[in-house]
Amino acid sequence: MKVAQVLHMNGGIGETSYANNSILQKKVLSLTKEMRDEAIKNLCCITFPKRLGIADLGCSSGPNTLFVISEVIKLVEKLCKEQNHESPEYQVFLNDLPGNDFNNIFKSLDKFKEKLNDEFEGGNGPACFFNGVPSSFYGRIFPTKSLHFIHSSYSLQWLSQVPKGVENNKGNIYMANTSPENVLKAYYEQFQRDFSLFLKCRAEELVERGRMVLTILGRKSDHKYSKECCYIWELLAVALNEMVLEGIIMEEQMDTFNIPQYTPSPSEVRLEVLREGSFTIDCLEVTTVHWNAYDDFNDIDFESDDLSKPFIDGAYNVTNCMRAVAEPLLASHFGEAIIEEVFGRYLEILADRMSKEKTEFINVSISMTKKV
Repeated sequence: MKVAQVLHMNGGIGETSYANNSILQKKVLSLTKEMRDEAIKNLCCITFPKRLGIADLGCSSGPNTLFVISEVIKLVEKLCKEQNHESPEYQVFLNDLPGNDFNNIFKSLDKFKEKLNDEFEGGNGPACFFNGVPSSFYGRIFPTKSLHFIHSSYSLQWLSQVPKGVENNKGNIYMANTSPENVLKAYYEQFQRDFSLFLKCRAEELVERGRMVLTILGRKSDHKYSKECCYIWELLAVALNEMVLEGIIMEEQMDTFNIPQYTPSPSEVRLEVLREGSFTIDCLEVTTVHWNAYDDFNDIDFESDDLSKPFIDGAYNVTNCMRAVAEPLLASHFGEAIIEEVFGRYLEILADRMSKEKTEFINVSISMTKKV
């Protein structure tokens, strides 16, 4: 599997599109607002350049794509006004892999600019120039020292490739408690290589003392196969294995499919930043969000006799969210014909599990400054 060619979220604006199933990602963005704001304030304490370069890496498409950009611009404008500085021109880079639905983004830019202008007195907002950058961020994608602020959310858990040497991960599609030790090691080493390269490239592209804020789907536990990061994929593997037993999917197909993702712990993220050496760590946080981001299930009584409807609805939301993310990978490997069947089964499995236990995603967020 050539990840850069097949990895992308479902495009368009249909029922299973990422645009209509990314409320969870929006919720994560709201959890990291304070970290982003602090990074921008610290940046503006040092410099108010005439041109401010901003990049959002793994931007995808949909309502979240321009959300952070809007928040950053409004905050910088507020700081400029408070400190009596002239507004900079904003050069915005939106990056994702070539399969991303960039057309949907470009179609939304005029409406975005109109809405942004309405936020300012007289309807005169700052000058903003947008650029789409279809390329893997595991390599150089911007000119040297051209950026002041880099943001990425829920993208860096994706690896540049499926790790080599995981052929014996039979019956699994990701790291699991039944995965052989060499599989866990291969996944971690691929993450180390990828993240180190990412940091090196971004350090070359940022100005001195430029800021970078990253949020990665991760885990709290030191165990790589921890349920808190692997369970969502284990349940999808259950659906796929059922279809293998029924002869719908070939066993060989199942045994050769592995998700190109690694969900790091905070200590693993910190270690790679320190080891690479280009950045100082300003803040490192862990947050959680329920699988079903439409509801706060923290107060649900799991001993109740009537839990079916909220968890069926919740499972439907989670299924669509995961389908928006995983469908292109599955369709590329197994074919389009199995998609409806596998996600129908996945829905039933999720409804059952979510009715019996609390399910959360773990987010590892880090704010960094490029060293002088």
